[in-house]
Parts: sequence; structure tokens; C-alpha cells
Amino acid sequence: MTAFDLYTVGHSNVAAERFIAMLRAQRVSAIADVRSAPVSRFCPWFSAKNLAPLLAREEIGYLPYGEALGGRPRDPELYCDGVADYEAMARRPQFEDALTRLIADAARCRGAGRLCLLCAEREPLDCHRCLLLAPALAARGLSIGHIMHDGAIEPQAATERRLLELAGDDGNLFVTGQHDRLAAAYRRRSRAVAYRIRKN
Repeated sequence: MTAFDLYTVGHSNVAAERFIAMLRAQRVSAIADVRSAPVSRFCPWFSAKNLAPLLAREEIGYLPYGEALGGRPRDPELYCDGVADYEAMARRPQFEDALTRLIADAARCRGAGRLCLLCAEREPLDCHRCLLLAPALAARGLSIGHIMHDGAIEPQAATERRLLELAGDDGNLFVTGQHDRLAAAYRRRSRAVAYRIRKN
């Protein structure tokens, strides 16, 4: 059995059958849907109303977490210059409470398999499941693996190495330690890919 406590996956435009196969390969027993808007116009099988019964037929649970852990908060105070502020979101008591519930759900899944966070983006570094949720879960002692579309599992530590490579040398002489470099890289990447409020 894998050493990961939970997985994440981005559905992108993968076919339903392939998606189920990806979950089965990692013994996923429940999905925690962390999409703020769990609908898909282009792949309707990933809309919650279709996805939940599809998973149920495969004996995979469906847990809606988008309201509590989604990347598009409703509160305008959780935006900075129109961009979702992951650091502000992570400081909210509601976020802490939702993580506590999620960790409990992950523990309940372990007898039958693993819990998997679901969002839309194929690439973990383009998604709040990696930039917001995975670091918060790792800080609580959980090991996270990202299910890639080629079937590989990328540990969060490897994802963070890619993040640092993407960040390169940011030119900030005050960011010298690995922890500071990683925090700065998370901040920069989050600012680049987080949800933006559309201006009319």
C-alpha cells in the first residue's frame, strides 16, 4: 500500500472511463471535491450532479468541499487587487475547521483506500489544491501525492522542487533560506494562477 495519506487530481478534459481508471489504480475510495463551482460545461460528466452518481456506481464516495475549501472565495476581503489571496484564506478559522473535517474524512477512508482531492486543473502547480491545500495538509503531518495524467504519482516534495525551479532566482537578497525561498515561490505562483475577479 502506498505511503501517501491522500491524493489530489485535476480532471481537466479526461474521459470519464479514464478518470475512474486513474482513481482505481491508486485505490481511491472517496473524492473530496474542492471546486468552488463543481460544474463543467465542456465535460459535463464532471459536473457534481453527474459525477456523484458516476462515482457511486464505482463505490467511490463523493464529498463536497468546494464551499469551505474552494479557490474562489465569496468574501471580498479574501482578494488582493482582485486576485484570490491564498495566505489570507489559510488564516481563516473556517479554513482550519474544514481542514480538520477533511483530515478526519481521510482517516475514515484509510481502511478501504484513500481520499483524493478533486479540482479542474491538470497541472498541480496551476491549482489551489497544490498551492493552498497541500502545504496546509503537509504542515499537519500528511503526505500528499498528486495523480498525474500519465499515471505517475508526484509527491508534494517533488512538486515543490519544480516550483522552486520555476521561480529561479527571484533577485531578492533577503530570501536566502530554503524555507523563505519556498514561501516566496508559493506566493509568486499563487499570485500568477489564482482566481481573478473579472472586471466589467
